Amino acid sequence: MTGPEAAAIAVSVVIPVYDEVDSIEPLAGELLPVLRGLGVAVEVVFVDDGSRDGSGEKLAELAAREPEVVLVRLRRNFGKAEALMAGFGVASGEIVVTMDGDLQDDPAEIPRMLAELATGLDLVSGWKADRQDPIGKRLPSKVFNAVTRKVSGVPLHDLNCGFKAYRAEVVRSLALAGDQYRYIPVLAANEGFRVGELAVNHRARRHGKSKYGLERYVRGFLDLLTITFLGRYRHRPMHLFGGLGLVMLTVGLLISAYLSVLRFLGEGIGQRPLLLLGVLLILVGIQFLTFGLLSEMIQRQHARSREDDSASRVRDVVR
Repeated sequence: MTGPEAAAIAVSVVIPVYDEVDSIEPLAGELLPVLRGLGVAVEVVFVDDGSRDGSGEKLAELAAREPEVVLVRLRRNFGKAEALMAGFGVASGEIVVTMDGDLQDDPAEIPRMLAELATGLDLVSGWKADRQDPIGKRLPSKVFNAVTRKVSGVPLHDLNCGFKAYRAEVVRSLALAGDQYRYIPVLAANEGFRVGELAVNHRARRHGKSKYGLERYVRGFLDLLTITFLGRYRHRPMHLFGGLGLVMLTVGLLISAYLSVLRFLGEGIGQRPLLLLGVLLILVGIQFLTFGLLSEMIQRQHARSREDDSASRVRDVVR
């Protein structure tokens, strides 16, 4: 949507869909009355992520019938992160709500999420306090959330819940790749946005089956390392690489000094493994320091070419 009509949109709901043909009509039947009851201009952006079960055709029928529905069709299945980014690019609301297309998220919770957002938060993340999934999904999710809370420092119970409400500036700040959609609250908190959560009703899956297996937690752990590094050291990489380099270089020099004293006292050191360790630590330490300096140079150059990057972090200006 473009022009004045788009500017009038207050709430956009973005829903990625992949092979959920049986859930589309029931979801629209619940969601549209709730949104119309808000009394503001709304839109529902369905993103067909390369479905092969007829979901795309069903969504096209829905878009032709309902004026609030917008359909975005991807060329193939790119994954949830790309589907969300495509939906965010089309959504024009001042507030954006994301939810899954499998009917497990209850549309009746949207007014409560908007009310919570109005308390001063920038992002409200749903918390499936009474999760209606098999224990094979609940238990790994609890471990995943506990590890993420500990590493990221973002104290949410359910970071992986797809049911969220955002202010538009949060959505514009996101650059999702891979499986990083799971860490949207962490990414938002790293950018200085105010993040909260709300316990929401969660329902058992009625149709189809989950598209995710246990392998997503392995990928998720790697993404957590990436996001933690970017959040803490993106603008100061020397603090990480330089710190590691200094530790290794210092230990290597101490080992070398110790072996030098032994050699001065007449002991042979040529066959001692400690000599190889000391030399290795010195070389690796120098490499880390060099890598840190190069990273700083790249970061400074990047900062000069992204003047809007800093502007996007300004909440407001009071004169």
